[in-house]
Amino acid sequence: MRFSTSAYGVLSALVFAASGVHAQETGQNERQHAEPAIQKPVEIDTSEKPLRDAEALMKAGKPAEAYRLLEPLEFDRAGEVRFDYLIGIAALDSGKPDKATLAFERVLAEDPDYAGARLDMARAYYQLGDMSRAKTEFETVLEQNPSAAARATIQKYLDDIAGQETGKQTRISGYVEGTAGRDTNVNNASEIPDNVITPTLNPNSMELADNYYGIAAGGEIIHSLNANWRLYAGADLSQRNNFRQKSFDTLGLDERVGVIYGTGANRYRVGMLGGQNTLGGASYRNNAGINAEWRHVVGASNQLNVFGQSVRYRYTDTALQLNDINQKVAGVGWLHVLGDARSTLSGSLYYGTENDVGPITLANPNGGRTDGAKRFGGFRASGQTAIGERAKLFVVAGIQQGNFGNVDPLISGRRNDRLDDFTLGANWYLNDLWTVRAQLARFNNMSNIDAYAYDRTDYSLTIRRNFK
Repeated sequence: MRFSTSAYGVLSALVFAASGVHAQETGQNERQHAEPAIQKPVEIDTSEKPLRDAEALMKAGKPAEAYRLLEPLEFDRAGEVRFDYLIGIAALDSGKPDKATLAFERVLAEDPDYAGARLDMARAYYQLGDMSRAKTEFETVLEQNPSAAARATIQKYLDDIAGQETGKQTRISGYVEGTAGRDTNVNNASEIPDNVITPTLNPNSMELADNYYGIAAGGEIIHSLNANWRLYAGADLSQRNNFRQKSFDTLGLDERVGVIYGTGANRYRVGMLGGQNTLGGASYRNNAGINAEWRHVVGASNQLNVFGQSVRYRYTDTALQLNDINQKVAGVGWLHVLGDARSTLSGSLYYGTENDVGPITLANPNGGRTDGAKRFGGFRASGQTAIGERAKLFVVAGIQQGNFGNVDPLISGRRNDRLDDFTLGANWYLNDLWTVRAQLARFNNMSNIDAYAYDRTDYSLTIRRNFK
């Protein structure tokens, strides 16, 4: 989220004011929620010591240290109102609003009237840029008759949110990255078994390995019309050059433009997309189409995603135009944030069709491609987890089954393919703008026609610079 200089001033003032308010509210709520308990002195000291130490660090202006002290205890002590509130405040004041919301959710689940926790929950949503939820939480606190200081701070937040809702804002983001790697099969060709005697083949029909380097850059502009409606436009340019197999160098440009509507837990995105691709320095294929997406937040840890698109793919070379298709895909996905907020799991199911629309020619009197139309479906799963403060490990796996419509005379049957892919990698965040990614990607396409079966492994290292 981008702020102007004045917006940063407002935010600083709000955070400063809120810090005093949540301290006051904390005191009030702790008195309100204090309950007599009978415990042995040693047990009291053992359980209270980390909380007292965390409070001392917070008062000393060291929220990050307080969070590091409490984080290892979260698995065992989550559900204790006082512990959850302290770790929530420590997370919020040390720049981790996403983790703060999870802690405050637990507090409010136990006590919906805990005004201090609800106020800080609102602050966390504000820092995350979720103005709709922040506004709802601030207004709920106002209904609980807070102190005069808290009321004044809340009103400042609400005034700032109102200004953002009525004003027009434009956010610009971008990136540039460089990659080096090795691909064991740059042309996705089938491997010829050693015991098969074949005539001399076109080198492009044989499996070719090579080292490569690449560069990519992209950006997006999002313009807010009001609190709910936004326009977006973006583009990505990527180039990959092989050291020896220059006929398989690629250059691609993808563009997108559309509208976003968001309200409450729902976000809708509808747009148009296009792309141009070259292969070996010559124009290869173009595409154009439309896509749509609905995202629905379910609680604090889950998100439903429904998506679909319709795209036309057209080949530039006349000899390849028999491969022209109209493709339609629809699917559903789910994202789950694990309890520690350091790990996520996601999965999606999709189904699609490819209508072959290649032109009728003398060489191809029936039109379309030899294998005919295609129906396909698949499943993808992914997960990532934080390793320390600046690294994330990720894994992605997918299976896609494709069935073609025409009977192939070579096998007296229809072609069936299955593509399995697996990616394992890690991201190192050097700071908020620079990232290093190392990954291994494995692809295995199995087919009942040997010419279409292949396997491929890609190793790469990428350095990325973001612009916000």
